[in-house]
Amino acid sequence: MKTLLRLQDLDLRIEACRTREAEIPKQKEKFHVQMARLQEELEERRDALKKLQLEQRDSERDIELKQAQVSKYDEQLFAIKKNEEYQALLHEIDLLKKQISVQEERIIALMVELDDAKARFEEDQKRIKAELDALETQCAEVDAELAEAVQAREALEEQRKPFLAQVEPGLLSKYRRIRANKLSGPAVVPLRGEICSGCNMNVRAQIINEVLAGEIRACSQCGRLLYAKDRMSEMEQNAESSV
Repeated sequence: MKTLLRLQDLDLRIEACRTREAEIPKQKEKFHVQMARLQEELEERRDALKKLQLEQRDSERDIELKQAQVSKYDEQLFAIKKNEEYQALLHEIDLLKKQISVQEERIIALMVELDDAKARFEEDQKRIKAELDALETQCAEVDAELAEAVQAREALEEQRKPFLAQVEPGLLSKYRRIRANKLSGPAVVPLRGEICSGCNMNVRAQIINEVLAGEIRACSQCGRLLYAKDRMSEMEQNAESSV
């Protein structure tokens, strides 16, 4: 029983390692979400800057087209004979010049907006890069923590192997069957008075007496194997005194 308890202690520690191995990557998933949000924020800033630059280019192109149209109308004025047509063309030229003036004012405003947007983008780019670098460092720390957890589990699994050969096959089979049922906590538990410390239910008197006599019995409620701590202490003391 003592060897089985040592085996169980290793199995529980291995199980804890496996749980830790499953939890550790979740930290990295959170970091990846944060990194994606930062990348998205940077793209939004970049798109806003591009939008202003595109509007400026469109305005400049529109001014060029309107100026070309004004020049064309100016040439046509010399060929017009009728006063009504002449005045109508002058009106079109005046309208185009007003539109050009509006576009020129918009370009001046855009240049100011662009300067501000570029400055903000550069600041955001530096900040986001620093935050991404910090998250990359944290991801690397998570990877190192996971590697450490795997190494610890593998070391425990190596320690476990000799105990498998030392436990009586029938007892080992029962132990494995109980653990396969995925009961929470240990598969081998001590009696606590008349109660199973695994499920906290009363144990039949006959089973208690058999366990106290050194036999291995299972709790009729949860199926865990029972042992008497006091009995094991006596056996250890007797073994030491006989040496």
